[in-house]
Amino acid sequence: MVTIALDAMGGDDFPKPEVEGALQAAKAFGVKVILVGRQEVIQQELEKHPGWSSLAIEIRHASEQVTMEDSAGKAVRAKKDSSIRVACRMVREHEADAVVSAGNTGAVMATSKLVQGMLQGVDRPALASAFPTSKRGYVVMLDVGANVDCTPRMLAQFAVMGSAYSRVIFHCKNPRVGLLSIGEEEHKGNSLTHEARPLLKGLRHVNFIGNVEGRDVYTGKADVIVCDGFVGNVALKVSEGLVDVISHVLKESLTATMKRKFGAYLARDAFSDFKKRVDYSEYGGVPLLGLNGLCMICHGRSNAKAIRNAIRVAKDFAEGKINERIASELEEWASVPTS
Repeated sequence: MVTIALDAMGGDDFPKPEVEGALQAAKAFGVKVILVGRQEVIQQELEKHPGWSSLAIEIRHASEQVTMEDSAGKAVRAKKDSSIRVACRMVREHEADAVVSAGNTGAVMATSKLVQGMLQGVDRPALASAFPTSKRGYVVMLDVGANVDCTPRMLAQFAVMGSAYSRVIFHCKNPRVGLLSIGEEEHKGNSLTHEARPLLKGLRHVNFIGNVEGRDVYTGKADVIVCDGFVGNVALKVSEGLVDVISHVLKESLTATMKRKFGAYLARDAFSDFKKRVDYSEYGGVPLLGLNGLCMICHGRSNAKAIRNAIRVAKDFAEGKINERIASELEEWASVPTS
């Protein structure tokens, strides 16, 4: 049975969504969830759910909590018994297969990197996010915020990690990998993309298709898109804002008249499908790839559904042995020069 260490004190509305999501996941996916945080707080929330003790749910006490106001440095240096640190320690010591947290993103990244360490052959971890495409599939983009500045070598490592993600989660046999740039032509881009291209071309286990443009994030031209964390985070936040705008405009327009309301009622299944495809909670969060252990980072505002699905994805990663795949494919880096 896969065991997930869940930071029960991280989200904006802790521990309610964490507890509810853990119970749903334990029941639906057959996983064991260890809720990490202040025992009395978690126990009180669990008691609101009769029958919880029959599920594979445990509590691991952690006396400290990292808040959204804490800096990453403070979380690492001063709070050594925080819920996120205890959860990461459980993964390091093989008590759990993965950690899931909706806490302070910077603190989660810094703590998980310090406690769990890095996979051999990985310079820096990367956040990977899935974007829906017009071909009813998904494209994996990384990095979306872990590394503002990247080297060409890091982009090549991201390509290996993103390919593994696509194969494990989306069952894509030979993911097409694109390098995000300002044009498809080889001569277009900046110094980073120019220097990364030959490294990407030389990767034996990566199906590199060349440059892709911003619009290709949604066309399905590539299954994996690599970029530095600055560009990736801007793309992620623009996409989240666009979804909010489209949802608001549609709701406003479709409720303007009785005729439109009736049409919206008839098309409710189509709107439900649209919402499902763009809803972040369907995948719950983003994995921090490249760690010597699995880590899923969720939105601070995550609801129970998002926590439930983040646990599901973490389970899929563990069962798909994604770290083992990444490590084996990065063995070739012994022959790749440092940029």
